Amino acid sequence: LILLSAGFLVRIFIIFHDCTHGSFFRSRRANSFWGRVTGVLTFTPFHYWKSSHVRHHGTSGNLDRRGQGDVWTMTVAEYKNAPLKMRIRYRLYRNPAVMFLLGPLYIFLVSNRFPGKNASKKERMSVYGTNAAILIMASALSLLLGLKVYVMIQFLILYAGLIGGVWLFYVQHQFEDVYWAGNEDWNFVDASLQGASFYKLPLFLTWFTGNIGYHHIHHLNPGIPNYNLPKCQKDIPVFGRVEPIGLISSLKSIRYRLWDEQHSRLVGFRSIRSLDS
Repeated sequence: LILLSAGFLVRIFIIFHDCTHGSFFRSRRANSFWGRVTGVLTFTPFHYWKSSHVRHHGTSGNLDRRGQGDVWTMTVAEYKNAPLKMRIRYRLYRNPAVMFLLGPLYIFLVSNRFPGKNASKKERMSVYGTNAAILIMASALSLLLGLKVYVMIQFLILYAGLIGGVWLFYVQHQFEDVYWAGNEDWNFVDASLQGASFYKLPLFLTWFTGNIGYHHIHHLNPGIPNYNLPKCQKDIPVFGRVEPIGLISSLKSIRYRLWDEQHSRLVGFRSIRSLDS
């Protein structure tokens, strides 16, 4: 039941995600209202996350504009020339246990609770309002179920859902032949169709993940709601040229840690082992 509930939580987050793009409903007001509601359920402030995510769409795959809601990715040259402390920090960040077990807890339980120093007033109020709503929700459910029971159930469902969500985001932009380019050569269409994956999952996982596996289409046009993405894939020939990544083959993405500018692909630490000596 925990995993099933976590699956529904992932689907709720995809609805939240579409609401931030203003695409899930035709009504702007409906997107804003339900975006806030689903944001509380997923512990994510609507307007604050929306701003960060819009920047991610505008900079994805751009080597000169990294750090906008993406996975920290160093180039081979940067890693080679980095001081030892930076290399250790990067290796820790890229460690699967940190990335997928500790990272989700930090992002959603800590980072999302505090606005950044450059956040606008609207974004700050989004964070504080979401925090207040979460507190009210948690208090009400604790009174109904008991504090211990609520915390245990909420944590297990949230944690399982967060791990799945972070994995999805990781696979969407961390695969061997992904697109990265400097600012002068960066192209939005290429960054969308080559820099975002077509993650082909079994039907039941496709449903729970709200068709987010069609990420190449979503990045090209974030105004398309998730429920229309499969139709776009079927009806528009250019999308059929994007090579899909399967559930099993996606596991290889864990070992891709650095961008090799010479060969235009992601590589693992093992391929540059000599750099650490």
